[in-house]
Amino acid sequence: MRVNVPTVAPQFLRSRIGKVCVPIIGATPAEMLEKASAVVKETPFLEFRLDYLEKPLLALPKLKHFLSENTAVTAIATCRRAANGGKFSGNLAAEMEILSKAGTSGFHIVDLELESAESLKKGELQKLRETGVALIVSHHDFTATKDLDGIFKRIEPFQPDFIKIVPTAKTLTDNVTLMRFIERMDDHSNIVGVCMGDAGIISRVLGLRAGSAFTFAAATAGEETAPGQIAARTLIETYRIDQVDAATKVYGVAGNPIRSSLSPIMMNTAFRRETVNAVYLALQANKLSDLLKLVHEIPIQGLSVTMPLKQEIMAHLEKTDPLSAKIGACNTVLRQDGKLYGFNTDVAGITGPIEKRMSLRGAKALVLGAGGAARAAVFGMRDKGADVFILNRTAETAQKLAKQSGSKTIKKDALAKTTFDVIVNATPIGMTGIKGAPILEAADLNTKLVFDLVYNPLETPLLRLARQQSIPIITGIEMFVQQGARQFEIFTGKPAPEEEMLRVVIHSLRQQAESATETPAPPAKTKKAS
Repeated sequence: MRVNVPTVAPQFLRSRIGKVCVPIIGATPAEMLEKASAVVKETPFLEFRLDYLEKPLLALPKLKHFLSENTAVTAIATCRRAANGGKFSGNLAAEMEILSKAGTSGFHIVDLELESAESLKKGELQKLRETGVALIVSHHDFTATKDLDGIFKRIEPFQPDFIKIVPTAKTLTDNVTLMRFIERMDDHSNIVGVCMGDAGIISRVLGLRAGSAFTFAAATAGEETAPGQIAARTLIETYRIDQVDAATKVYGVAGNPIRSSLSPIMMNTAFRRETVNAVYLALQANKLSDLLKLVHEIPIQGLSVTMPLKQEIMAHLEKTDPLSAKIGACNTVLRQDGKLYGFNTDVAGITGPIEKRMSLRGAKALVLGAGGAARAAVFGMRDKGADVFILNRTAETAQKLAKQSGSKTIKKDALAKTTFDVIVNATPIGMTGIKGAPILEAADLNTKLVFDLVYNPLETPLLRLARQQSIPIITGIEMFVQQGARQFEIFTGKPAPEEEMLRVVIHSLRQQAESATETPAPPAKTKKAS
């Protein structure tokens, strides 16, 4: 039985904690306090990861002083042992000593992992409670999302103030499993639930709406304490997590890989500018069946579809616009009355920027690739009267596309002897995070114009090669923003704030470029949790 002790009243705690808790990490107390001082200006709900310190006990007097001077802060003390995904190498007794002393040093809440709670001798947890601190009992699963009810039943007997359950999303629909679990527990207002992993962003943004007491976000990019964790500013400013409610419509960009996509910041900026109650997520889709299940269960109102799904998704659409049907690829899906309808905004995003610079009628064009974006480029330029050649590493795919579109294929060794009016790269080669040898060499760029559909990074290897030869270029940003603006209009029925969308994309790419030149490569990361 739980004895009445002078703990922080749960009602008082809930009145002062925010919706976003920011973990504070550092190798020294000074580093930790410096970061806390910066974060507290924007987010006063902090988790001090004492397990990151070499000697956590010695840091407590300094942390106590910080908390006494920053009374608006609500602080969680965590000293997670290595066996449970943390960094603390001490034993259970040492962990309990640290958490107990944190309870008398101004901390409002301590986080104790379930495995530690289950290993305690009778009466030891009561001693921790007698410090007056509130208790989180947490469980982290780094492998999967499974048996959430079973985990809850293991935690419940400890009667913690908060029950924290953190599985790993191996699929997009694992997020739905977690959020449905939280919704079923609606008579428990003390459950904290979030999925780790790249696919877990869905629960990080929509978990509060499902009933999670709060969520976690990193102080800054690079200071994540769990796989898939995103920066607090991104969660608050880009995803507007404090405004997500039952009426918020959910959209997303789906593909693989999706981590480097700037679609979320572009589309969420547009939603904010046009006061649309919607949020747009990055959906790491390893399987189309998983994505389609997610669309119907969240539900998701619209999708931007990227590689490698643009052709595969066609078979699952109720109806498409004539352009998508002709091309055999779709990059925009709208959900209406439970059915999916497809559109293609890639074509206008490709032909529009080219035609600002030259007429495509009679022009000779080379397209690199034969996937969804390449199909849009080939059919789009053929419709405008261009003579199109296709180069693809898999010759059979190029031949099939050439036959369908009335184009021709060309071999790599013929490029140096052939001139073109425009070369369009519709492969992912050059994209941030994608490895692969360049398709073209300097001698192959016999053209008046080079258009790289890759928009991240700002200057791709192909564009750099073209600049070095003084060949005019079109960056992928033009296509990216133009097709995105059309998608916004399909999703919302409102005119897109194209200038604002362009501004935020360029700003983000410049920030990334500056960060890449200033920041050394991070050391290899070990398993961690929050």
